[in-house]
Amino acid sequence: MIRIINNIYKKPTFLGLILALALTVSGCNSELNTESATSLNAKSIFETPARIEGLVNGMYKALKGGSLYGGRIHLYLDVRGEDFINITGNSYTAYESWNNSYTSGSNDINDTWKQAYATINDANIIIDGLAESTGVISDALKTQYIAEAKFVRALSYYTLVTIYARPYTENDGASKGLPLRLQAETTSANNDLARSTVKEVYKQILEDLDFAEANLPDSYTSSLLNTTRAHKNTAIALKTRVYLNKGDFQKVITEAKKIVPQTVAPFSAATGVKHALQSDITSLFGSNLTSTESILSMPSTASDSYSGQSAIAYIYYANREYYLNPSGILGSALWGASDARRNLVELKSGKYYLKKYAKVSPYIDYIPVIRYSEVLLNYAEAALRTNNSALAINLLEAVHKRSDAGFVFPASSENTNTALLETIRQERRIELLGEGFRSNDLLRDLLTIPAKGSSSLQSSSVAPAAENYIFPLPDSETNTNKAL
Repeated sequence: MIRIINNIYKKPTFLGLILALALTVSGCNSELNTESATSLNAKSIFETPARIEGLVNGMYKALKGGSLYGGRIHLYLDVRGEDFINITGNSYTAYESWNNSYTSGSNDINDTWKQAYATINDANIIIDGLAESTGVISDALKTQYIAEAKFVRALSYYTLVTIYARPYTENDGASKGLPLRLQAETTSANNDLARSTVKEVYKQILEDLDFAEANLPDSYTSSLLNTTRAHKNTAIALKTRVYLNKGDFQKVITEAKKIVPQTVAPFSAATGVKHALQSDITSLFGSNLTSTESILSMPSTASDSYSGQSAIAYIYYANREYYLNPSGILGSALWGASDARRNLVELKSGKYYLKKYAKVSPYIDYIPVIRYSEVLLNYAEAALRTNNSALAINLLEAVHKRSDAGFVFPASSENTNTALLETIRQERRIELLGEGFRSNDLLRDLLTIPAKGSSSLQSSSVAPAAENYIFPLPDSETNTNKAL
């Protein structure tokens, strides 16, 4: 495997980008033989199937960047909420996110933005290049690769718009969103680009996902590829998340029904990859990394993984820089002692630590991006908000009782829509703990980010109207883009 520098900037030179993508191999279990780097040029990169495959692999590799879905984006978004307490005050391991004190010059703010836009540019290179390429690969494979690129572009834009822009639900998306880059940036000519609105960014995300759903394969030839590359159900599942964040609950239901056709348990997808809950949630973070519950994950191997402060397993588990807040979801009455998800936390010196990512160095945990349990909970919330509480309860209880079969929900937790909504919110915090959902779940409902802390470190609450409710635009963008 040939690897080069991981830090691909937002607007590299075209030759540099070509070399980077041609020599980069993602964790999608695909090896690429390359010619000498100096022999490649802008035209020839699309002239062989192997080079085109290398571009696609490189795009997934970029998505798995350390500041994106290699794990740290989950860290940033989870520790903003109330369920983790910071121990170290280390700005290199997301203390500023925990304390909601990021500035435009913060490394995390700049690195996440640059990595996401580098990934978007990789996707745009593929979309534009394949549109002009003829006869090198089949039309069907060309369309599939474009669909994969549009899926990755959609996921990257969704990630950015939900943290660097105001929530869609605040004003129907009228706020300033992001510079919407939809063409391959090979020079600085298009550097100055104004921000589209939040609504316009969401519109593009959903257009890309609709195209992806229509043109991605139903499945691949192995469970590994079904877990690490986008297929039809991956696009559908992400749409349930996007529509939930948008507050369009009827659309959540429309999409969810495609892969959750039943109204009573057991729930499973009937077409494409047969997604379903696994009987043991702990196996999803241990030995069963490519099950049908894992709709999309970022894979790692001993030769392709992050280490030290770039590894989420190091921060949460090996170095124990965050422990679970006893006053947070850990103390919820819904999270009983017999719940199997208690096995995904560990008691050490009087504190509980997350061990979803617990493999020792090299840190080869797969990082979950979309799981079937999330889709069921998205569907449950949308069903409730459209006055179908019976379906909402069925979906909620399927997720909960997978891990605690004997649990009986108190009547008071389900007997009104208000109580049931709070129960679903708590279930999301238990089930998806450490998977990057807490910030968005607070912001999409315009809820205050709660205060939290210990005797040594404190983080104040953040009201929805506060400037630090969202991340600031990074200096790396504002200093170079004169149209902002």
